[in-house]
Amino acid sequence: MPRLTENKIVLITRKTRLEELVARYNTLEQVRFYVESLGADFSDYQREDAAHKAALRLLERDLAELGRVQVIERFYVPNFLFGPEDTVVVAGQDGLVANTLKYLQEQPVVAVNPDPGRWDGKLLPFTPKEARLVVKDVFRNKRPFKEITLAQAELPGGARLYAVNDLFIGPKSHTSARYILETGEETETQSSSGIIVSTGLGSTGWLSSVLSGAAGIARLSCELGLASADTTRGACSSDARENGRRAGGQKAAAPGFDWSAEYLYYSVREPFPSRTTGTSLAFGRVDAASPLSVTSLMPSNGVIFSDGMEDDFLEFNSGQKAVIGIADKRGRLVL
Repeated sequence: MPRLTENKIVLITRKTRLEELVARYNTLEQVRFYVESLGADFSDYQREDAAHKAALRLLERDLAELGRVQVIERFYVPNFLFGPEDTVVVAGQDGLVANTLKYLQEQPVVAVNPDPGRWDGKLLPFTPKEARLVVKDVFRNKRPFKEITLAQAELPGGARLYAVNDLFIGPKSHTSARYILETGEETETQSSSGIIVSTGLGSTGWLSSVLSGAAGIARLSCELGLASADTTRGACSSDARENGRRAGGQKAAAPGFDWSAEYLYYSVREPFPSRTTGTSLAFGRVDAASPLSVTSLMPSNGVIFSDGMEDDFLEFNSGQKAVIGIADKRGRLVL
């Protein structure tokens, strides 16, 4: 059967848990022994693997009727050369979608949930059976898409790192980061566990955890008498304590902002006050008018990485200055 077009479709996938373990332990029986020795259900690994492979077979068959299909495993995505007219289909979990978007140059992404019974798929609106019609609509420019703002970190030599969810700036290991932070007209030398910069897409993830933790710590430290006005900035007022008690037991709404928002938010993790380091610039907005600049004071092991991918990083050691802001490209997620 001839193809509908000669358009190129890049199908992105990644190994299942079972495939990764087989690569590590060589045989299926060795994997079974390893999994069951931990008290886990080996059949669950098998079901996940079978569902994923069935979805990929369906996708490859249906998409081959529409164009030229090239299947790429996640490991190769950072070094793969995507063509400007490629249509990208991602079959996996939400994290695979995010980690693919940052390597694209605004090519449309059709995100497919290969196992809807297993994965919630916030970023995975389509089933394998729906992918054929969706891609066909993309070829005809009849499909809407959602623009996703990316963050970027740029070093003086021109090296850049993009993030779909978050950038992390700090130490490679669990030590303190030292740096000079600049935003707007303010500058402060800090010592902390690092800086997180979140996009709208990432705002309900790591940023949500940071804000929830900070609010809980401030409230309880007031009740225990451990906090000072300097460190809580009014969180220990009677009104704040009363609001905290009223909110107790209620499920807080997930914070977040629009995926296409033209701004980011930075959050400093565990800033430490001392004679030479401050804590006044602990949280703030980053936009085109107010980019964030960070100058490293770390002699070694300073890094900038994105979206939880610690192996994909920029070295960030003493004297290097990173400018953090809105990326010069956008992600496009097909709806």
